Amino acid sequence: MTKAIALTAGDPAGVGPELLVRLLVELRVDPAEDVVVISSREELAAGVADSGIDTDVDALLDPAHVRLIEMDRPWPPARGEVGAEAGRWALEGLQRALALHEAGEVAGLVFGPLNKTSLHLAGMTEPDEMRWFENRLGAAAAVSEVNVSTTFWTSRVTSHVALREVADLVTPQSVRESALLLHRLLVAAGVASPRLAVCALNPHAGEHGLFGDEEITAIAPGVALAAETGIDVVGPFPCDTLFRRGFDGTFDGIVTMYHDQGQIALKTAAFDGGVTLEAGLVLPICTPAHGTAFDIVGTGSASLDSTRNAYRLARKLVAGVW
Repeated sequence: MTKAIALTAGDPAGVGPELLVRLLVELRVDPAEDVVVISSREELAAGVADSGIDTDVDALLDPAHVRLIEMDRPWPPARGEVGAEAGRWALEGLQRALALHEAGEVAGLVFGPLNKTSLHLAGMTEPDEMRWFENRLGAAAAVSEVNVSTTFWTSRVTSHVALREVADLVTPQSVRESALLLHRLLVAAGVASPRLAVCALNPHAGEHGLFGDEEITAIAPGVALAAETGIDVVGPFPCDTLFRRGFDGTFDGIVTMYHDQGQIALKTAAFDGGVTLEAGLVLPICTPAHGTAFDIVGTGSASLDSTRNAYRLARKLVAGVW
């Protein structure tokens, strides 16, 4: 199978077109960086203008290892705002990428930042893109958004759900599956023997049931189930002190119970360069771990760090397991 990576800009109203252009400028010099760009000449021209880079669309597409697949719908010119047309454009780009994977033409996908409101205005019924991908690709085991920093990775037992629902969704099985998924991904990325820790849900890890019993009834049993498979996993630990042990290298991965538990730590200490991996699917799907940044569209100030790292991670995973 080809090792080509599909690229989309994500939401066309955000900084995605600029980031796509910046990435293509870097990739055009290496013929080993085989990519399929799902976009349009109009979108790429907008990205060139946003970036301020001295290039043009023809130069971006000139290398033989860079192939453009034109979108079927008109490019929505509105920038820096939520909109249904932008959502439809983004969803069609993702759908085209999945079709290319099914046809054996690409082995991975990197997409630019999305806006969930625009996606829902466009008709997406799933709560987020992770579930959208899952519904179209299926999954043999647990799926999760996994966040990657330069020092450690996090997986989530729950993700885009209301906080009031989290406790009911934290079960021994869901904790076990999140730990096993994180272990498999770290091994695929080259960590031979990942060291994992698991977050508590409640303050002070519940203080032996004083502040909630999920640590006793769900999380600790889930950790034990995961450890029985032979992986190195410990916990639960209070989350207010655990993340420093990820940043200092004690742990390679941390299993979190809900979205902001891990995201606050990672985005405070390592915002630039973070990557989100849509994990547990049949191909590696990566995206920068930041939003559409409507407020800086057209200023030429979008950082490529996270998008570059998303591409490099997808490339590494394609070479390793997919």
